[in-house]
Amino acid sequence: MGKKIKTRKIVKYYVYEEEEKEVDKKKIAYLLFLLLLTGVLLSTSTYAWFTTNRVVSVNTLNVKVQAEGSLEISVDGTNWKPGINQDEIIAAHTTNYPSSTNQLPSVIEPVSTNGALDGTGFMQMYLGEVKSNDNGDYIITSKKSIETESNGDTSDGKFVVFDIFLKTTEAKDLYLTNESKITYNGDTSTGTENAMRVAFIIEGNTSAGDSLASIQALRTSDVNNVYIWEPNYDTHTPNGVTNARDVYGITTSLTGAARLTYDGVISEITEAENITLGNAKANNYPTKFATVNPKITTPTANGAYQLLFNLQAGITKMRVYLWLEGQDVDCENNASVGDLAFTLQFSTNPS
Repeated sequence: MGKKIKTRKIVKYYVYEEEEKEVDKKKIAYLLFLLLLTGVLLSTSTYAWFTTNRVVSVNTLNVKVQAEGSLEISVDGTNWKPGINQDEIIAAHTTNYPSSTNQLPSVIEPVSTNGALDGTGFMQMYLGEVKSNDNGDYIITSKKSIETESNGDTSDGKFVVFDIFLKTTEAKDLYLTNESKITYNGDTSTGTENAMRVAFIIEGNTSAGDSLASIQALRTSDVNNVYIWEPNYDTHTPNGVTNARDVYGITTSLTGAARLTYDGVISEITEAENITLGNAKANNYPTKFATVNPKITTPTANGAYQLLFNLQAGITKMRVYLWLEGQDVDCENNASVGDLAFTLQFSTNPS
């Protein structure tokens, strides 16, 4: 009998900028910004979630951020515009924001977090690997993934993260609109969009007249300032349903499903600890995992605006994360082929 060959899976994202959609004049006046990422994924096969063979190549990352009305956006806290793009985010470090840590890598991999902060205003993200133990069971190991100022092929980052600054003359409630979504554009979804997460961290607020050094130095250690968004919580593929049952012992359905709780990684895990995937839960290992309760959850057919937080008058620094959550049941072997579109839209209008 021939030796079984383990194939390597590489997922490629091609990202395109979406043409601006027409909305009614009232909504335009309240629109804060639109972030669009679109990806095309191509692959062969591999094991589930954390593996050294599973990577996602980002060939192009086009970030478009728009502001309307009295709201303005900046990549550095000093140059204010109605819109910014990914080139300006990258260039900020070498112009007016030398202390920035914006990470836009060419390769990303599944990571996990419960949204905890590390004291520097950054979320604690853990990159993992799945191995087989002596009994033939899959066990998980993890290592903290440290974000750096980097982009493209020279970046070792495993997820996307960047800073933006928002300025307003008066306090406004900020909403995630029903145009915000992560969708699959192919014929048959593989479920990758169901394992994606977005987080917004409010690093702090100060007066518009404060010094640039003070504006850029805003950072928080308060986990209450972390807002995690889980889209598509009510939809799973057949492979996702099977993975939930066989690996995690969870029963769910293809559509109309209740939101599943999951336990994010909160600490490094060694091979010697022998933690199997099915037991990778907070109730079994409370120092290694913690249950995640996203502040914003939306179904696939989302028709409602979601309140995020109150945007205070003056300048607010926000840190934005996008990642593939390894502990989600939909992050499995088959969820690696397709065309994904990431759209984030914010408004001060409640509907």
